[in-house]
Amino acid sequence: MKVFGIAGYSGSGKTTLLEKLIPQLTARGIKVAVIKHAHHGFDIDRPGKDSYRHREAGAHEVLLSCNDRWALMHERRSEGEVTLDELIGHLSPCDLVLIEGFKQEPVPKLEVYRPENGKPPLFPERSDIVALATDADIVTSLPKLPLNDMAAIATFIIDTLQLSERPC
Repeated sequence: MKVFGIAGYSGSGKTTLLEKLIPQLTARGIKVAVIKHAHHGFDIDRPGKDSYRHREAGAHEVLLSCNDRWALMHERRSEGEVTLDELIGHLSPCDLVLIEGFKQEPVPKLEVYRPENGKPPLFPERSDIVALATDADIVTSLPKLPLNDMAAIATFIIDTLQLSERPC
């Protein structure tokens, strides 16, 4: 599995970019998984539901399953933060793992940069940023990809990671 990151400050459009990029990649026969880092705790179930009650009772893991999907919740009550490698180890085989967040992980990344966010670009401080997705007029030796050109961004990732496209 190849790993490629999407980096940028909150509000830069990382999630929107991924939402539009994934269909471009899958249309080219690339099997994609996504790992998103959340800075705050989250729940995928609600108080009162059976799975929530099982977790609250102290279950280490709870697996939910139906005809359309399954989800495994693993409680890390007293464990430290999970590493990206550990998370990747839980995924089924695929061609490409796109990661959102995990800025400090040394994997190739595309920075989504919007100057109107009021934040400086990340790339001058991060050698793992290999390209920018931006519409800003910014000076850099890195490849600059138009922010809304998902075909160009998909091609860049495929070429950079040397992925093989497969007809669908």
